[in-house]
Amino acid sequence: MVGSIEVKSGNNVYSNGSVHNHNGLEEKLDELRHILGKSNGDLLRIVCVGAGAWGSVFAALLQDSYGQFRDKVQIRIWRRSGRAVDRATAEHLFEVINSREDVLRRLIRRCAYLKYVEARLGDRTLYADEILKDGFCLNMIDTPLCPLKVVTNLQEAVWDADLVINGLPSTETCEVFREISKYWKERITVPIIISLAKGIEAELDPVPHIITPTQMINRATGIPVENILYLGGPNIASEIYNKEYANARICGSEKWRKPLAKFLRQPHFIVWDNSDLVTHEVMGGLKNVYAIGAGMVAALTNESATSKSVYFAHCTSEMIFITYLLTEEPERLAGPLLADTYVTLLKGRNAWYGQMIAKGELSLDMGDSISGKGTIQGVSAVGAFYELLSQSSLNVLHPGENKPVAPVELCPILKTLYKVLIKREQGSMAILQALRDENLNDPRDRIEIAQSHAFYRPSLLGQP
Repeated sequence: MVGSIEVKSGNNVYSNGSVHNHNGLEEKLDELRHILGKSNGDLLRIVCVGAGAWGSVFAALLQDSYGQFRDKVQIRIWRRSGRAVDRATAEHLFEVINSREDVLRRLIRRCAYLKYVEARLGDRTLYADEILKDGFCLNMIDTPLCPLKVVTNLQEAVWDADLVINGLPSTETCEVFREISKYWKERITVPIIISLAKGIEAELDPVPHIITPTQMINRATGIPVENILYLGGPNIASEIYNKEYANARICGSEKWRKPLAKFLRQPHFIVWDNSDLVTHEVMGGLKNVYAIGAGMVAALTNESATSKSVYFAHCTSEMIFITYLLTEEPERLAGPLLADTYVTLLKGRNAWYGQMIAKGELSLDMGDSISGKGTIQGVSAVGAFYELLSQSSLNVLHPGENKPVAPVELCPILKTLYKVLIKREQGSMAILQALRDENLNDPRDRIEIAQSHAFYRPSLLGQP
């Protein structure tokens, strides 16, 4: 055929059109199976709980890599049933399908194409779990995935799982894992859990402190902390699936993070490992806070590069200031925090949300779960960080007024976002006012304050 190239190699072509080199994959799978004590004929069971963009992509990456070894591993994803796909989304989905020959052929072979035709015409309703089986994530319609094994019964999904991926928003993690704990009461083996969630909650008793998703899972299930890990990094889910080169970091106990990093690593998706679990989790939540403000500034200034750079200088100084409160060695987090912040500002859903709010295309009354995007994690994180850093027990010395103040008083952007998003006392224009510093305070002053004082408050992360 003219214009075609026939590739003859040991590679396999998957139904999503992607080509994979399987050299070493089976060995990596066998190595993890051995570590987990799996015998021949005993499946390694992996389930992703939650089917947002990142959760779906993560499950699809595993399916693309290891799904061919059906006698050794089972990969499934759980999501709630009953979520209908509106007609506008169904029409857009139909356009995506017809723009991709590989996807179109796949659906025709699976005898699934007709239902998308009918949905476009309004003759039937599609459901999120139904389209996920065909490789379409409701929060990421423009990026078709490989077909996934979808389970809508939570007990069926998790009761015998060896490796559980938490793809839920932080705001849903506690509730769902409390339910999961009921199904694990009779378990003999302890599962391993990797959390992808980037969000936090605040608790004020007995002292103000942060609760992260891995801590929520530990509390809800009683699974030992050493078996719960966090994976995050500066990346966008759709771009990872489209084989853009990306990095990630898996954090937790050495017993599991090193073998899991090796298992998850791919040529285009490099996974490092680190022992600092909670702090990396908190940083993942912190950057979402300031991404919302960045989106507002971009919309309100017609994408002014100057305004965005002014915002970036102020917001990064606040993030560094907060980091000094949270960790004894903040300089070790500077690279990961700034990289994750940068990618979120470029293309993340939190920055998009800030833009839509500032433009008036979304209303705060719509809540933080947005159709086609999923949960906007930064909204709840704004409330949590403000609540924590406004506690008088954490007072620091104000340099100008020479008196003790709550840390939040030195974070004008965080204060403004709280007033806009949580209290709704001000409109989004207030974010620009927060940048117009009438006191001529250089953002670096805030960093120098943190560097020159013993700011570290281990109690904020629940440590003695």
